[in-house]
Amino acid sequence: MPAQPTDCTIANTPYLRLIDRGGWSFVQRTTGVGVVAIIAVTNENKLLLVEQYRPPLNQSVLELPAGIVGDLTSQPRESLEHAAQRELMEEVGYRAATWSEWVTVASSAGLTDECVTIFFAKDLEKIGPGGGDGNEKIIVHEIPLSQIDDYLDQRVRTGTVLDGRVYAAIYFLRAKTKLSF
Repeated sequence: MPAQPTDCTIANTPYLRLIDRGGWSFVQRTTGVGVVAIIAVTNENKLLLVEQYRPPLNQSVLELPAGIVGDLTSQPRESLEHAAQRELMEEVGYRAATWSEWVTVASSAGLTDECVTIFFAKDLEKIGPGGGDGNEKIIVHEIPLSQIDDYLDQRVRTGTVLDGRVYAAIYFLRAKTKLSF
């Protein structure tokens, strides 16, 4: 077996580290231990999406509720599911009675070593306004599953950037649930 290349740190910021591994540069997070995204469907069969400004793209992006695991100093060892529960409440204002961990995927394998664990949340109860915390300015969208394809097509036609995990969510909902839409 060939020797593994050694990592060389090129640069550090408070939240990111730029690494060279055998001539390939990539980014690692310096905070948190993972990332979660939540496919949340209300009791009225609406998919919960969030829209927020993303500086790297210099525009808003339509996404699943999501966040970093263990990035809070008060909870550095939180579980993936606890982080998903926390992010669902913070971003969209819902609590879910039923959780399933569906899959872990690479977010951008050529750019970062980050992987995202996707959860399915159902049996939802609205308990707060959502919208994020701190400096987050999140717009919450509740889209009927019966209209999701047309809604996403219309948003893309009008210039909205969609996170690819939204399309993965639609695939997983059709493949793994009894929801018909």
